[in-house]
Amino acid sequence: MITAVFFDLYGTLAGFRPSRYEIQSEALADFGISVTPEGILRGYYLADAYMSEQNATKPVRGLGRDERRAFFAEYERRVLRGAGVEASHERAGQIWRRVRQIDYALAPYDDTIPALVMCRQSGLTVGLISNLNQNGDELADSLGLLPYLDFTVTSFEVGAEKPSPLIFERALERAAIRPEHAAHVGDQLTSDIAGAVNVGINAVLLDRDGNHRAYTAHPRISGLDELPAALARFSS
Repeated sequence: MITAVFFDLYGTLAGFRPSRYEIQSEALADFGISVTPEGILRGYYLADAYMSEQNATKPVRGLGRDERRAFFAEYERRVLRGAGVEASHERAGQIWRRVRQIDYALAPYDDTIPALVMCRQSGLTVGLISNLNQNGDELADSLGLLPYLDFTVTSFEVGAEKPSPLIFERALERAAIRPEHAAHVGDQLTSDIAGAVNVGINAVLLDRDGNHRAYTAHPRISGLDELPAALARFSS
C-alpha cells in the first residue's frame, strides 16, 4: 500500500516561463538560427538525459568553473542537435551564455497544485526531491508549493544528486516509511526512475512531452491528472 508520494521538481511539478522554446528562440535569433517547438522538445530531451548521466557520475553542482562552462556548452549543443542544428562546442557555449541572459523562472504547471491537493486529501505524505542546488523549503515557498508539501529534500541539503540512493533514503527517513510504501514521480529515466527503483521505491514516469510513448517498465502518465490511476496499480 502506498502511503507517501515523492515528486521531482523540474519537468514534473514546474517548468520554465517563458517556455524553453521561447527562451531558445530569443537567444538563437541573435545567431541567425531558427528552430521549431518540436525540435526544442527533442533537444531538451537529449540535453536533460545528458545532465542525468553527468549527475550519476560527477554531479554538475560539484564541477569547477571550467568544467561547468564545458558541460553547459555540450548541454546546449545537444539541445541544438535535437532541433536539427549542428554547432561547434565553442558556438554552443556562446549561445548558452546568451540563453543565460534571458529573464526566465520556474513556475508550477497547471496540474501541479490540484495533484498535490489530491494526494494530501487521500491521506498521503507528500515530499519533494530535487537536484536543484538550494534549500528545499525556500525553493518550494518561492513557487507557492510549500503549503501542499510535508517535506522537501534537495541535493544542496543532502550533498548528493539523484540517482544517488542517499537523496531517496533521506526522503524515506523524512516520511518515516519503508521503500515499498513510497512512490516517486519524475520525468527522467536515470535520475528519477532508476534512482527510485534502485532503493526499492515504486516509480511513475511523467512523460509530459511524449518522449517515451512505448515505455512499459513502470507506470507512465502524460499529466498529473492521471496519477491516481497509476498509484492504484501499486495497491492492486
